[in-house]
Amino acid sequence: MKKTFLLSAAALALIASPLAFQNAADAQISTRSDAMTIDPQRGVLTMAPLLERVTPAVVSINTLDEGDAPDEDRELSREEQLMERFFGGRLPNTNRGPRAGLGSGVIVDADEGLIITNNHVIEDADEITVTLEDRRRIEATLVGTDPDTDIALLKIDADNLRELRLARAGEAKVGDYVIAVGNPFGLSSTVTSGIISALGREQGGGLNRSRYENYIQTDASINPGNSGGALINSKGELIGINTAIVSRSGSSAGIGFAVPIRTVENVVEQLRENGEVRRGRIGVIIQDVTPELRAGLGLRSLNGALVSEVGDDTPAEKAGLESGDVVIDFNGEDVIDSSDLRNFVGLLQPGTRADITYLREGSRRTTKITVEAAPEDEAPTRRASSEPEEMEMMEAFDGAEVSNIPDELELRGGEDGVYVANVDRGSRAQRAGLVKGDVIRKVGKNDISDLDDFEDAVRGDGPFALQIERQGRNLFLAVK
Repeated sequence: MKKTFLLSAAALALIASPLAFQNAADAQISTRSDAMTIDPQRGVLTMAPLLERVTPAVVSINTLDEGDAPDEDRELSREEQLMERFFGGRLPNTNRGPRAGLGSGVIVDADEGLIITNNHVIEDADEITVTLEDRRRIEATLVGTDPDTDIALLKIDADNLRELRLARAGEAKVGDYVIAVGNPFGLSSTVTSGIISALGREQGGGLNRSRYENYIQTDASINPGNSGGALINSKGELIGINTAIVSRSGSSAGIGFAVPIRTVENVVEQLRENGEVRRGRIGVIIQDVTPELRAGLGLRSLNGALVSEVGDDTPAEKAGLESGDVVIDFNGEDVIDSSDLRNFVGLLQPGTRADITYLREGSRRTTKITVEAAPEDEAPTRRASSEPEEMEMMEAFDGAEVSNIPDELELRGGEDGVYVANVDRGSRAQRAGLVKGDVIRKVGKNDISDLDDFEDAVRGDGPFALQIERQGRNLFLAVK
């Protein structure tokens, strides 16, 4: 009874003093988010002042692809089918005459008239037209584009432009309040809000547009036409460029992706200077550290990028890196998984000298490494393998049969090791990732020369960390 009376008294106090409640609410809101304020005249919670500053910097982009002669019998490619699904409705096919496109863009330099958008918004466009919030329509020129991050940079010649301030890279956190601004379905200056749901996401929307995927995931509604638009924080700063969604219908399902500002800044800087992005590499093949590999290799954490192979005469080899090292920090950035290292290295210009920290047999080491230019095509070398007709074999790992390496096989890593002659479907070995034709070179820290070495190395309880050669490439697997 006493609790009921106290609650009722508190409620009556709020009703009796709405001004006190408004002041208290305003004080609380101001500590949580600069986006929301109490309008003193209307007494409502609003984001209007912030959006009045932000929306003039977000533009609508219309494109026209003149196309070729119609080809009624041509089947759509997988990418075109996915794009149609993403945009919610059937798109005109390539080679079927003129095709119009729609997207969004963000003004990041008002003096120079520079606008960021997605590569897929302007790809193959013969004409690009930017429509400002004040309805001015201006033809844009393409400064440069980077399909690997799905970022493009445009330029317009216009006065009285409004630009968005960029957030500091790395400040965004899961749970931050965010606002998406764009032109979904051609509806200009549309605003939605939500939070950052996750960071460092890959395969945004399953469209495989980008080789360097490190998306911000948000539940702020992103719909067709939002591509290239702004994702801002509660201070009105640009934290990402909206680029993709996961949806079965083509409309927002609460899972949207944005290219983070760290990536955007790096790409835009290079596009301004060079008109293209020049990427770096250090010459390693890497993979994630799985729980099984952590146990098999005696690691303390799942964090880091496991080096499965070091190329000859590469920056990594010159810096002293070896297969089995785990890179945990690159150029001052924590490396959580292999995609982190790929992104950090790939977005650096060739010639950049960086610090790299790695673990080797439990010891932490740091050295300098110079990033070199990445070749346009780094497709792995593949070698066919044949099955030996007769060999001495042993059962290993519940479903895998191994043998000495057959004489007729020509392998990059030499003749030491054992050959995986067969892997039963559904077996523990198959679930661990072993496939027929793999060559096991190492078990844990033990080099394997033949079946006898292998049998000695796998005695006892696992998991066992295996270094294997597969089609000319090295990788690590863990088998329990």
